[in-house]
Order: sequence, then C-alpha cells, then structure tokens
Amino acid sequence: MRKSELDNQVCLNENCPDYRKKNTGKIIKKGFNEKGNQMYKCKTCGVRFPETKDTVFYNRHLTDDQIILICKLLVEKNGIRAIERIMDIHRDTISDVIEDLAKHAREVTDFLITNIGLSQVEVDEMWSFVKKNKKKLTKEMLEQINKATVGYTSGSKPKQNSI
Repeated sequence: MRKSELDNQVCLNENCPDYRKKNTGKIIKKGFNEKGNQMYKCKTCGVRFPETKDTVFYNRHLTDDQIILICKLLVEKNGIRAIERIMDIHRDTISDVIEDLAKHAREVTDFLITNIGLSQVEVDEMWSFVKKNKKKLTKEMLEQINKATVGYTSGSKPKQNSI
C-alpha cells in the first residue's frame, strides 16, 4: 500500500478524537485477521480494525465472492427467494446484505446532496443512469464504493475533482 492510501484510512472508533478524520498519519498497518483482511491500528486510541469495517463485507459468514454474486443476481432483477434457491443461502442473510447495500447507497446519496450540493432530482437522475447501464458489479467496484462511503461520512468536504 502506498503512503497516500494509508493516509486515507480513518479511525473507526467513535470514542477516538481522530474518529473519521483523514490524513492524520496515525493509522498504521497491524497484520491480518483470520479471513486474510488487512488490519489497521489507530495510534491515538489503540483500537484495531479490519479494512472491511463499515462495508458490506464486514462481519459476515459469507465469502466476498458470495456477497458479490448476491449483488450480481440483484442487478439481474432476481428476487430474494430466487437468490435463496440459486445460492442455497437463507433469505434473512440475503436481506441483511441488501439492507447494508441500501444503507451505503443512502449515505452516498446524502453526501451528494449535503456536501456536493446536488439536488434530489440530480441525484435521482444519476441513480437512473447507473441503473440503465446495468453494469455488472465487480469486487473492485464494490470495494471502491465502500471505501468512498467511509470517506463520505468523515465530515470533510472532498476536492472538486475527486468525483
């Protein structure tokens, strides 16, 4: 990981003075967890957290590939029960994944309205454009969306050319 990418990591401990502050330089790499995800440690509060914290991949018994397949099946307009039959995963688990996806989409929408200054109509148009393209979600795309969402909720306004 490059230094600039490490600077973009934020502390996810709500009780930390550096909570969601970017570019503090106080986040360091601290090994890997049992699933193989990079762990980080905040030097301010001492809390360790995985790279998947605050993402749809965090704290799941599903593999990343299973979560991505759920997303792909949703994009193809399969229902929850159809996905349950296809993947042999309980519908409550699938609903939980969908709920987390919706939460992240809401956070992005709120950020676009509050911090970027788009109107609700402009954001709706953007989501319509995304829906019309029906791009298949890849793991990299989901990771980018999830990392961006963590940055969006940090409270700092991004540079104009960041979107």
